[in-house]
Amino acid sequence: MKPVRSLARVMLSGVFVVSGVRNFQNPGRLVPAAKPVTDRVGPLIQQVSPRIPTDTETLVRINSATQLIGGLMLATGKFTRPAALVLAGTLLPTTVAGHPFWKGEPAKRAQHQTQFMKNLGLLGGLLLAAADTEGKPGLRWRAGHRIGHSRRSVQRAVRTARREARIAVRSAATARRLPG
Repeated sequence: MKPVRSLARVMLSGVFVVSGVRNFQNPGRLVPAAKPVTDRVGPLIQQVSPRIPTDTETLVRINSATQLIGGLMLATGKFTRPAALVLAGTLLPTTVAGHPFWKGEPAKRAQHQTQFMKNLGLLGGLLLAAADTEGKPGLRWRAGHRIGHSRRSVQRAVRTARREARIAVRSAATARRLPG
């Protein structure tokens, strides 16, 4: 199953790598569409940290660089689950800003709706990639298994200690009965 997972990750990450490079090199073409979203997000970013830039072009570049790096990580199989979550996070503002089918002229509505639905499909694939443990047990199972293993080890140690205490008590009782 590993070749299928690897191929699927490369195919899923391709759109993020290509658009990340393209948008990082030329962010100006996305600024008009991104401006309404960045105007809403800018004050929130300033509350988190005043040092983070809030101008639209810089935020588009940051989003593009994040998509490029996350796409490369997903494609190479390095930190795939966190990379998929980060890519999902970058896809949300991109989709809302780039494909607002609910407003605008009816002629472009169908095109924006198709692109919006495509991005929802990508989001679904990213969520699957984020949840994929590659056939290995998940963290919850491993923690439960470790707790059960520890509990059994403690129970064995208690049984052994009781058995040795009984032997010691018998030995002491026998030693008291011996003359001398």
